Amino acid sequence: MTNDFAQITLDLSSEWTAFQRPGAPALYPEPLREEIDEVAGKVFTDVNNGVYQCGFASTQKAYEEAYDKLFARLDWLSERLTDQRYLVGDTITEADVRLFTTLARFDAVYHGHFKCNRQKLAEMPVLWAYARDLFQTPGFGDTIDFEQIKQHYYEVHLTINPTGIVPVGPDVSTWATPHHRERLCGRPFGDGTPPRPPPEPERVG
Repeated sequence: MTNDFAQITLDLSSEWTAFQRPGAPALYPEPLREEIDEVAGKVFTDVNNGVYQCGFASTQKAYEEAYDKLFARLDWLSERLTDQRYLVGDTITEADVRLFTTLARFDAVYHGHFKCNRQKLAEMPVLWAYARDLFQTPGFGDTIDFEQIKQHYYEVHLTINPTGIVPVGPDVSTWATPHHRERLCGRPFGDGTPPRPPPEPERVG
């Protein structure tokens, strides 16, 4: 076992299966691991980390390079997801989980706070539909607290936001609108089953 954040979830999926609940979906299936690693690696370098490279850039050149890399990768992801529901195979995998974490924060934080403002997620049709599809899937949206997300970024990063003012928007009700991604088929949990709702004290929204 490791304390490396990028490895922890892989270990939980591959080394700790004896402790998983019955019906837990396979997020890191052996036959797809090479492709999952490749896609997740690109997502981490250019998207997960890319938004931070934009937000904390200390020179115009560094910011613009990170900005270009971020949106080039988002365009690549949009193209990849045009005709397939999930990033790798026909089920949700580790690659989707890693991308979702950044997409969920994109309009609420990264678009304005980190200057990732070519487009909002809501203005990128494929990625917006894909993100809403995941958000409406058990285990995703029911774990997202948009107010806490905004409070953390806008109140903690005082070098970027010295006033500590937290924006009111965006309207998060749009995450519940129809996405129509089910037309691409796919089996969200594969041969597994959805997780139960979070315990009452942990519920958000």
